[in-house]
Amino acid sequence: MRAAQDQIPPPLQTPEPHVVTLLELVEAICDEADDDLEIVATVLHLLRTGRVRLRGNFRGSGADSFG
Repeated sequence: MRAAQDQIPPPLQTPEPHVVTLLELVEAICDEADDDLEIVATVLHLLRTGRVRLRGNFRGSGADSFG
């Protein structure tokens, strides 16, 4: 039984989301994106996947609030 337990990989750790304002997020994406549709799609993706959490006026707002 010990051998089977040794083969189980450790659980994946989910990194803490970046906590930013909506303005900070959009400005950072604008530096890399080519057009407005890419900016919107990237913001929504980051919010939906939980990689980013908003602070400030939009704190607690999820992607559904914008999409």
